[in-house]
Amino acid sequence: MTKHDSIEGLEVGYDIPAAIGMDESEIQTPCLILDLDALERNVKKMGDYARAHGMRHRSHGKMHKSVDVQKLQESLGGAVGVCCQKVSEAEVFARGGIKDILVSNQVRDPAKIDRLARLPKYGARILVCVDDVANVADLSAAAQKHGTSLECFVEIDCGAGRCGVKTTEAVVEIARAIDAAPGLKFTGIQAYQGAMQHLDSYEARKEKLDAAIAQVKDAVDALTAIGLKPELVSGGGTGSYYFESGSGVYNELQCGSYAFMDADYGRIHDKDGKRIDQGEWENALFILTSVMSHAKPNLAVVDAGLKAQSVDSGLPFVFGRADVKYVKCSDEHGVVDDPDGVLKINEKLRLVPGHCDPTCNVHDWYVGVRNGKVETLWPVSARGKAY
Repeated sequence: MTKHDSIEGLEVGYDIPAAIGMDESEIQTPCLILDLDALERNVKKMGDYARAHGMRHRSHGKMHKSVDVQKLQESLGGAVGVCCQKVSEAEVFARGGIKDILVSNQVRDPAKIDRLARLPKYGARILVCVDDVANVADLSAAAQKHGTSLECFVEIDCGAGRCGVKTTEAVVEIARAIDAAPGLKFTGIQAYQGAMQHLDSYEARKEKLDAAIAQVKDAVDALTAIGLKPELVSGGGTGSYYFESGSGVYNELQCGSYAFMDADYGRIHDKDGKRIDQGEWENALFILTSVMSHAKPNLAVVDAGLKAQSVDSGLPFVFGRADVKYVKCSDEHGVVDDPDGVLKINEKLRLVPGHCDPTCNVHDWYVGVRNGKVETLWPVSARGKAY
């Protein structure tokens, strides 16, 4: 065994894709790699933006599902905490030492509610979204049972067409119920407009957010009038954060994909008509893949297929290469158009995934690379935590 064959009892090529100190050329593929310099620049840039605009930034853990990445976002970017979508996901971050956790979703199953109510015992502030007054009593009962306190956001459907209530009257009704319930605290509003995040046009996104902001402002005004002024109004994503931060209504952002970026987000345009992956944010996440066959002179086959990525938002693109193109995939294979036959067997390519969130969820490790060397390995801590 060489010095790179194992790390802390884990074997490269079986347990882990790489070991610290390896050259990038030695990394086992397919796997996820992080350009640490680009990642750190993205994280710092968002943190600087949030501070400059008087906003809290609660980074979205469903994107990376990694305690280590979250800690970087807090230490380098000043993130105040994390958003999660599921109770088990939130528990991973609570056990990992994250102290401010929002389950930006509804929790209705009795067993999940019971587990949620235990999470403050890890020393974390726990918040959860509510869009049905009937949910309040169940959350309250669980908090009282465990001697804990849960904070609640009333979720507004401000255009995504998923969870959340549509009317100010419903917001007020639920907020009153939360405020009156033992073990619960009404903390504010969840208002994330997810349906417009990937619209290519800046103006189209702005139009959707203008409507959402007006809707949220009405609710905030109504709550303030009855003595329940929201402490936090939370929302905003990579495609919209500048709208929420300039609204005068929101005070907390929930951006996630900005840190890694993906092909789908990269296609949207900023106010100057420029793609956001060409200046606003950098690609920091890649699927590293190797050429395994070149039996066809104009086509190369790589080892990253469907099982290494999610293609719900389209195929990946080959980073930094205009001469080759990833054109189709099956379970274990990716086909790369190579018209000039330039690719060689075992040559490695960096693929930018179509959608980072579900792609990260099918891997166990991030390999952090700097200057062509493996600097760190981070587990995808909450991988598979979907309940």
